[in-house]
Amino acid sequence: MLKTNAMRALDKAGIHYTPYFYEPDETDLSGIHVAAQIGLPQEFLFKTLVARGDKHGLLVFCIPVNLELDLKKCAAAAKDKRVELLPVKELLPLTGYLRGGCSPIGMKKAFPTWFDESAELYDEIVISAGIRGCQLQLNRAQLLQFVGASLGDLTA
Repeated sequence: MLKTNAMRALDKAGIHYTPYFYEPDETDLSGIHVAAQIGLPQEFLFKTLVARGDKHGLLVFCIPVNLELDLKKCAAAAKDKRVELLPVKELLPLTGYLRGGCSPIGMKKAFPTWFDESAELYDEIVISAGIRGCQLQLNRAQLLQFVGASLGDLTA
């Protein structure tokens, strides 16, 4: 079976996960499309977005795939005045991940990370495995602790 950096990190930490494989659609990288392909509710899948704050540098925000990031709320959570999404061309060199396959686990460096507060509604959530075509379902509390994430109101 294929093992991504995120899977190897979870294996090393002894954190159980369930992989979901799907056929990625290069014309539709949306998480809504992914949720439909693997047959799970959209609010259960969390997409990983990377931003840059004016004071604290790179920041990672994970929100349900059916919601939009609110940059003002993200700036408040990060204690920055302004937060802007990272241009796609900078994503791979800074994180090691491509758009549509970005995971909060296994980036080149550990960046401050937040999950939308709605994650608390679920014992398990689904995130990218670090490649297009694979998602991981795992315990929410273990995931947040493993990546050192905080919860916050991040969506519009």
